Amino acid sequence: MANADAYRAPTGKIYAKDRTTARGRNRLSGHVKLLADPAYGKLLATEPYLRRAIPPLIVVFLIVLAVIRLMSLLAWRDDAERTARATLSMAAIHMASIIDNRMNGGQKLGRGDLQNIIAETRASDLIPQGMWFAIADADARIIASSEGGERWRERNLETFVTEGQPLFLFGERAGTMPVKVEGTPAFAAYSRTANAAHSVFAMQPVEDVFAEWRRTVSVNVTMFAGTATIMLIVLYAYFSQSARAQDADELYQHTQARVDTALARGRCGLWDWDMARGRVYWSRSMYEMLGYEAHDAILSLGDISSIIHPDDDKLYHVASQVAAGEINQMDRVFRMRHAEGHWVWMRVRAQVAGEGDLHLVGVAVDVSEQHRFAQATAQADQRIREAIESISETFVLWDADNRLVMSNGKFNEYSGLANECLLPGIGRDELEPRIRAVAFEKRMANENGRNGALTFERQLADGRWLQVNERRTQDGGLVSVGTDITQLKVHEERLVDSERRLMATIHDLSLARKSEVERTLELTELNSKYVVEKERAEAANRAKSEFLANMSHELRTPLNAIIGFSEIMHSGTFGELGSDRYVEYVHDIHTSGNYLLNVINDILDMSKIEAGHFSLDREEIDLCPLIHETVRVISLQAQEKDIKVDTRIADSVTIDADRRAIKQVLLNLLSNAVKFTDTGGRIAVRARKVSGALVFTVEDTGCGIPKSALKKIGQPFEQVENQFTKSHAGSGLGLAISRSLTELHGGALKIRSTEGVGTIVSVRIPTRALEVA
Repeated sequence: MANADAYRAPTGKIYAKDRTTARGRNRLSGHVKLLADPAYGKLLATEPYLRRAIPPLIVVFLIVLAVIRLMSLLAWRDDAERTARATLSMAAIHMASIIDNRMNGGQKLGRGDLQNIIAETRASDLIPQGMWFAIADADARIIASSEGGERWRERNLETFVTEGQPLFLFGERAGTMPVKVEGTPAFAAYSRTANAAHSVFAMQPVEDVFAEWRRTVSVNVTMFAGTATIMLIVLYAYFSQSARAQDADELYQHTQARVDTALARGRCGLWDWDMARGRVYWSRSMYEMLGYEAHDAILSLGDISSIIHPDDDKLYHVASQVAAGEINQMDRVFRMRHAEGHWVWMRVRAQVAGEGDLHLVGVAVDVSEQHRFAQATAQADQRIREAIESISETFVLWDADNRLVMSNGKFNEYSGLANECLLPGIGRDELEPRIRAVAFEKRMANENGRNGALTFERQLADGRWLQVNERRTQDGGLVSVGTDITQLKVHEERLVDSERRLMATIHDLSLARKSEVERTLELTELNSKYVVEKERAEAANRAKSEFLANMSHELRTPLNAIIGFSEIMHSGTFGELGSDRYVEYVHDIHTSGNYLLNVINDILDMSKIEAGHFSLDREEIDLCPLIHETVRVISLQAQEKDIKVDTRIADSVTIDADRRAIKQVLLNLLSNAVKFTDTGGRIAVRARKVSGALVFTVEDTGCGIPKSALKKIGQPFEQVENQFTKSHAGSGLGLAISRSLTELHGGALKIRSTEGVGTIVSVRIPTRALEVA
C-alpha cells in the first residue's frame, strides 16, 4: 500500500490541518472517544519521561525549598542579632546621656533618681522585653538596676560579668559584645557618663534575643516536614496511579490492536461524524484502505467530500437529512479516491447516536472486490448471452422443472415461435405444442449416452437438417444445441466427386513439388556464383589496396630524389645553372614533385583508412597552439591572395586525440578555404567546447558549393568541377580524409554552403575517448 499522506491527498487538497492545530482542538465525543484521542498519543510519548522526571523534581524542589528557607532563617538570625546589638548600644548610650543632662542641669542624682531613670527608659516601647539595665558608680559597683537584678546590687560588675574586660576598658567604643552573666550567655553594652561618675550597663540574654527566631525555626521545620510528607504521599499516589494507568494503557493497546487487526482483515474502518461541528474521525484501518498515512487528526467534512466521486451522493445532502430528522441511519455506497489515484468502492453504514452531541457513528466496508465481481459477473453473463446469440446453432436451456431459462434467435427461427412466446419461466409442456413439426427424426449414437446425453437428426418441413444434442446439467436442467447439417448432407452427396477432384489435385501438387525442387537447385547454383563473385571483389579490393601501397612506395622514392635534387639545383649549392629559364624549370619541377608527393600521401592515407589499418595515437593535446601552428603554415598562401585569417580560440582547449590526425584535418580544411577563397576574402577559424565535445569551425567567403554537389562532397576523388572545367588543383581527397579521421575519433564533419556567399565546415569531436565509446 502506498505510503501517502492524508494531509496531501492526490487531489492536492488539504485533508486535515497541521497536527499541532488538530491536537489543540476540542476533545472527541461520542462512541469514538474510547478508541482515539489526538492528545492521548502525545501523552503516551511524554509519560515515560515524566515518570522518571517527577521523583527527581520533587526531591530537587524539597532541597531548594529547604535551602532557601534555611538561608532566610539564617539571615533573620543575623538581623535579630544585629538589631539586639544596636538596641543595647543605643539604650546604654541614651541612658548615659540622660544622666549627663540631668547632672549638667545641677540636679544631684541619688539611688531613687537613677532607679526612676531606668524605669522611665523601660517604660518606652523602644526597649524589648528581656533587656536588663544597671547603673554603677565610678568603682563599677551597681547602685541601681531594673527588675530582676536586685541580687546584684552593691556588687561589682566584674564579679558576675565574665569575658567583658574589653567592654569595661573601652566603654561605648567597644560596642556590644557577647559576655556571660553568671555563666549565662548574653549581649552587653557599657557606656560611661561624661564625668565618669556613673556608668550604664545594658544586657540581654542570648536566649531572649533568639527566642522569636527559635519559635519561627520550629514552625518552619514542622511545615517543611509536613510538606515533604505530603509530597511523598502524592509521589506514592502518583506512582500507584501511573501503574494502574499503565496497566489500563496496555489493556487499551491490546484492545486497540485487536480492533485494528479485525478492521484491517475485514477491510473496513470506523467512522464517527460529529454533525454539530462538521468533523469526522477515521480509524487507522480507514486510512490504510485508502492508502493514506494514518493520523490522529480530525478530518473536516470538506476534506472527505473532496475525495468522493463527483457523481456519488454528497455528504452535505446526508448531513442536511440527518439534521432535519428525515433519516436516522445511513447505508450508502461511495467511490473514494485512493492515494494512488484510482477509485475505491466504500459501503458506509452508520446510525445516529443520540447521547450528547449529534453523531453519526458506523463502519465503512471496502466493497471494491464485490463491485468488481458483480461487474465481472454481469459482463460475463452479457458476454455469454451475446455469444449464445451470435452462434449459428440453436440453443435452449431448461431448468430442473422444465421451465425455460434462455434461448437464442436461431432456436426461435427453427422452432417457428415468436420472441414474445419465449419468455423465461414458461413451461416446456406449454411450448412444445406450438413448436413447428418435423418431417423426419432419427436418434443417433452418442458416446456420452450413459451420462444422459442424446443426439437426434431432424429434417424440417422446409428440407433443412438439424443435429440436436441434448445433455443434462449438474442441477438437473437440460441444455439443447442444434446444428444445421443441411450442408453436410449436401456434401455427402458430393463426396465422390470431391474424391476425384482430390486425386487430380494431388497429381498437380506432385508436379508443382517437382518444379519447386528444380527452382531450389537453381537458387543454390546462383548462391554459389554469388559467393565466388564476392570473393573476387574482396580480392580485387585487397589487390587495389596493395597496389596503391606499393605504387605509393615506388613513386615516393624517385619523387624524394627529384624534390631533393631540384631543391639543391634551385638553391645553387654547387654553382649557378646558367640560364634563368633553368631556374624557373627547376622551381616548377620542385613544386610539381611536392604536389605529386602530397597526392600520393593522401591516396596512401585514404587506402589505410578504408582498409582499417589506420591507428590513432591518442594523447592530451592543447588545441590552441596546434591551431595557431596550422594557421601559420597556410598564412603564406593566404598573404599571396590577400586573404585575412581571423582566429577566435579559447585560451585552454584540450582534447584527447591523435595530434597528427587532428593537424591533418585542420590543415586540409584551411587549405581548401584558402584555395577556394578569392583575393581579398576572409577566413574565420573558431574553436570551443560544447557539451563535452570540441567544435572546430572554418568559415570562408569563397565561391561556395552548389546544393546538388553537397551530397557527394567528402567522398574520395569527388570534386565540384570535373577534369575539364575545374579551375583549382587538387585530388579530391582532402575532405574525404578529414571526414574519415573525424569519424575515427568518434566525431562528425558537416558542411553548409551557399553558392556565391561562402562555406562553413564544422568538425565536432568528443574531448574524451570514453565519451566516444
